[in-house]
Order: sequence, then structure tokens, then C-alpha cells
Amino acid sequence: MKTIKTALITGGSGGIGSEICRFLAKHGYKIIINELKVAEERANKLLDSLENEGHAVYLASVTDSNKLNEMAMYVEENYGHLDILVNNCGITKPIVHEDLDGLTDEWIDKIMQVNFRGAFASIRALKNQLSKANTPIIVNISSIAGRTAVGSNVAYCASKAAIDSMTMSLGRALAPKIRVVSLSPGWVNGEYAKHLPKEYIDEQRNKTPLGRIAEAEDIARALLNIVESFTFSTGCVFPVDGGRPLT
Repeated sequence: MKTIKTALITGGSGGIGSEICRFLAKHGYKIIINELKVAEERANKLLDSLENEGHAVYLASVTDSNKLNEMAMYVEENYGHLDILVNNCGITKPIVHEDLDGLTDEWIDKIMQVNFRGAFASIRALKNQLSKANTPIIVNISSIAGRTAVGSNVAYCASKAAIDSMTMSLGRALAPKIRVVSLSPGWVNGEYAKHLPKEYIDEQRNKTPLGRIAEAEDIARALLNIVESFTFSTGCVFPVDGGRPLT
């Protein structure tokens, strides 16, 4: 009997998350779309668009560990195991790095709670379900900002650096059963980019050696290849940035 492949994507109905969901569903994975209550309608529209069957939406904030534990029990009862956890949920706010007063304590805490603590809490909650899969993997969606310290604000860059550090720590701690990697995009033509001036995006494109910024499908395609082909890799960061650090 063929084993059902399962994937849970936090923040799954956003720009990058939705493309990951579609791509994995197309390749035979049963998808659990994790989202906030406020994004329920968007998540359900995505659910209806996914190829094949057996997918679901589960509403839970990654900042609420009790809800994450309930989500883990849902996965256990309905799927039995989890092959892939994609920690995709993240927030930010454009604040120039020189504006120290603009980056308030509230925003620092919010960014770190969602981007870093939320990813760790999701792993902690779903570890047992991952352990029941044959070749489980955690993919943390990081960012070039974690390496270059150039990004929407100082706290965002720090949160992505923390993600990469966590990837290395847990790559060691959860071995040999569970692999843990970071997938680190550069600029992506997604929801965040749509709110920025065209001239700025054009500048980022021109500064990228491969001559364009990534599409969400680039991220999804890289993720599937990491999951299914890079089976002897853990605790590492996979860049999908068009060579941007070279400039």
C-alpha cells in the first residue's frame, strides 16, 4: 500500500505559501494549510483550487502553542504522520535601518514572536508526527536578509538570522530521524513586493546577477527538490537568490 505523503505549511495561503501548497499538491502531497482566523476565506479559496484530494485548512496562530498542540493532534488523527513541515509564516514592516525610534519594542517583539518563536513552536508541536514519517523534513523559509542584514527592518533581518541558526541547531539535535534545512530566497515577486514602488523593484532586479527577481514558483520548485533530492543534507541553508550577494 502506497504511503500518503503529507505536508503542513504555516501561513499557507500567502503569496509564497500558496504556491508551495499548489506545487506540493500537484506532486501528490496531502496539504494542511495553516492560517490565522482572519485569513480563513483566503485559505478556503486556496483549498478549493488544489489538485487531488485529502487537503485541509487548520486555523491556528503560530504564536499560540496550545493551538499548535491541538493542530498536531488533528494531524495525528486525520493523517497519522507528517512528511514535511514548512515554516513559512512571517511578518514584517518597512522601517529604514537608520530609524531606530521607528522600530518600536512592540514591532521587535511581534516580528520575533511570529518569525522565530512561531517556527520553533511549530516544530516543537509537530515533532512526534514528523517522527512517524519515513523521511521527514522541516523546511524553514528564511531570507537573504539573514545573511546580508539588508531587509525591510533590523528586527526582520535578525529574525531570519535566528531562523538559520535554529536550522543548524535542530539539524544536529533532531538527527538522524528528522532533517532540518533553511530555504533562503532573495527578492520574491509576491505580496510584499506588490506594495513597493516599481522603480525600487526594478532596481533590485538590475542588481541581481541572473537578471530577475524570483517568482513564488521558484521557491516552491526549489523546496520540492530539496525535499526529494537532497536527502543527505541537514542543518544547512539553501539560497534561492539569483546570486544577489555577489553584487
